Amino acid sequence: MNYENYDPSFPDQPVVDLYLPVWANLPSFRSKPAFIWAEDGSNGATKNSTITYAQLNESVHSISTQLLTQLQRGDTVVILCSPGLELVEIIFGCQRAGLLCIPVFPPDSSFTKENYHHLVRVLSQTKPKAAIAHHDYIARVQHYISLSSDNHKLAEMLQKLTWISTSDIKDKKVSSNMGSLPYNGCRPNEMYLIQYTSGATGIPKPVLVTAGAAAHNVRVARKAYDLYPNSVIVSWLPQYHDCGLQFLLLTIISGATSVLTSPGAFVNRPGLWLELISKFQATCTPVPSFSIPLVIKRGGVDKGTQPISLWSLKNLIIINEPIYKASVDRFVEMFKPFGLNPSCISPSYGLAENGTFVSTAWRGNCSNAASFRHIPSHNKLLPCARLASQREEEEDMDIIVVDEETCELVVDGTEGEIWVSSPSNCSGYLGHPSLTREIFQARPRNKVSRCFVRTGDRGIIKEKKDVIKLPNNQEIHPHFIETAAQNSCQKFLRGGCLAAFEMSSTIVLVAEIQRHEKDVKVLKRICEWAKQAVLKEEKVEIGLMVLVKSGCVPKTTSGKIQRWAAKDMLIRGKMSVVMEMQFEDNNERFLPSYEAIGKANKEIRCQGGNRTSTVAEDRDQEISLAFSSTPRRPPMLSLL
Repeated sequence: MNYENYDPSFPDQPVVDLYLPVWANLPSFRSKPAFIWAEDGSNGATKNSTITYAQLNESVHSISTQLLTQLQRGDTVVILCSPGLELVEIIFGCQRAGLLCIPVFPPDSSFTKENYHHLVRVLSQTKPKAAIAHHDYIARVQHYISLSSDNHKLAEMLQKLTWISTSDIKDKKVSSNMGSLPYNGCRPNEMYLIQYTSGATGIPKPVLVTAGAAAHNVRVARKAYDLYPNSVIVSWLPQYHDCGLQFLLLTIISGATSVLTSPGAFVNRPGLWLELISKFQATCTPVPSFSIPLVIKRGGVDKGTQPISLWSLKNLIIINEPIYKASVDRFVEMFKPFGLNPSCISPSYGLAENGTFVSTAWRGNCSNAASFRHIPSHNKLLPCARLASQREEEEDMDIIVVDEETCELVVDGTEGEIWVSSPSNCSGYLGHPSLTREIFQARPRNKVSRCFVRTGDRGIIKEKKDVIKLPNNQEIHPHFIETAAQNSCQKFLRGGCLAAFEMSSTIVLVAEIQRHEKDVKVLKRICEWAKQAVLKEEKVEIGLMVLVKSGCVPKTTSGKIQRWAAKDMLIRGKMSVVMEMQFEDNNERFLPSYEAIGKANKEIRCQGGNRTSTVAEDRDQEISLAFSSTPRRPPMLSLL
């Protein structure tokens, strides 16, 4: 039996939900806050609501009991609740009821906006028996079903669901005497969650997660980040999947307290994140890499209602690789006067196919600022993972780097594909048995070993996805092009809202502008500055620059740029283009809307080789392959 290292008398639990009654029944934890929801007010002040460990345990027990009056163990349910404490209760309630759940952000109930497509994907692929939502949302959906004439397929899928109101399963109290009852929740080998991949490099895929794999993953993460019952976590990440969901589980197994708010609240006012860290003296906080420059620019430390103090932070976990060292350096320099210790910076690596967490480059024994300055970097990136030989203690997480063509281990210093093997490995992709065998049952050649998950990422620090092949046969990741261009005119281009990709042997850069600029001379200068900066910094020629309105560049729910989707939208004329500028033989010319794009399409249709023969006829195939010229798993993604 293994034991958690913060208490030798506290054994590991096989599933996360079993930690909850342990904490709730300890006298010192009954009234301890498990989760605090912070709502940002119009005047900058936050309104907080709290649920203690005892209250959460009682609510989860009540919810699970009520759910089983309408459903059976093993049924699949989609959770359509807005971010908040209620969503947390429902997620844990489903696990205790033994249900397979898919948390999904509820799209607009009129289903006229573009954000309902993921729900259609979920309903068609997972075929849930029921949906859990607020009673007002259910009423609006029922109204849509009764009037629907435009989308019969969606209306039919919604009508087949058993709709369960959150008030019906929360307001009805049941006996809380659990001590004499056997645990009937999800067992370690049972599926408890379907978690979709982010969709950053291809169509999102449904990953099957067992309760045991999830418990192992958060135990490894807890030890890696050194989380304890006295830890305080602040998170604004989406609670539906990946790191946002993982930190709900991490809170419970650690006996910690989490302060939560919505992604929308952070985007509206990035300084809220800093204020919550200061107010609650947070010791740990996870953020995507794109948010670092956003906070630098819009943190508003001089405009907030509360003084900023970051002295309590022990782990500033940066996710969504690649992680640029220069951006982190600027963040550290800006917030050192507010108490930020550079040694708390924790670049981390993970993926949905391994639960979420894989590794972190953070070293818990580093306590001085000098240690951060000496962290090695590669191609301007910080390391975000460590191999087994570099970790101080065994984490039961085997990470190897292999040649993706030969499946043989590469020699030191050679880039290759990262493979991960651990009890955290998920069970596969729902409905894709061939792809599951390809990705989840890989083994290195000429070596007896357990199965590995193929991540599709290169090396430890260089991402394989979306790489662009240059005319000199070298490769470059779009992040370098996008960063160089954005840094050239930060006043005009939105940080983290640029997408670079290859189209007909031409490098195209799509960039959102900060405000609606009508001066053609200014727009021309923006394009010229970006082109010159990319050429100077990366020795790469931009062939086409497209300036678009704010909000046009597509992203995943966790903030990653969807370059494949940006390319498709550009080809199909679905972007609000402000101006295009094509560069030919060091000359530039303005083009009417989509003239350059139409020209590129014509060139693609005339091009043979390994590219798709026609965009118009084979567009769906090209998207599903994440564009076949990209070296990310072409034979595997083609199975979708």
